[in-house]
Amino acid sequence: MGSDKRQGYLSWDEYFMGVAALSAMRSKDPNTQVGACIVSEDNKILSMGYNGFPIGCSDDEFPWCREAESPLDKKYFYVAHSELNAILNYRGGSLDNAKLYVTEFPCNECAKAIIQAGIRTVIYDSDKYHETPSSIASRRMFNAAGVRYYRYTRSGRRVELEL
Repeated sequence: MGSDKRQGYLSWDEYFMGVAALSAMRSKDPNTQVGACIVSEDNKILSMGYNGFPIGCSDDEFPWCREAESPLDKKYFYVAHSELNAILNYRGGSLDNAKLYVTEFPCNECAKAIIQAGIRTVIYDSDKYHETPSSIASRRMFNAAGVRYYRYTRSGRRVELEL
């Protein structure tokens, strides 16, 4: 009996990175949209997140700008990153041995949360801040803690979401 299954279906990495990219589209940040998807060892989606303000902090009242005279008028003190949101959104118990798909390589603060949550693999799409101290610190911590990380590579065909 031969198999007549469809060819060209999404790989797990394509599927979960697509979910992370779709999550990023929920971000109201005018400059940077990042999404994350946490997956169990048996490829079940456990949680998702995107960068934004904490619950109860209005998207219309808190600042979205990157430049201002006072640090209190910039977004950085207020925005929770997608990885942290995905970890905090999970209500199912342990994330031990989970995988995290994220559209941007994690900063050092998120790396700490990823390690502490028990996530063992990080698959990232963009690494535009590779040479920054934050990214270097993330890699150092991931290496020390035994967290595997690798860059997502697309298959030979284009996968685009049309919404």
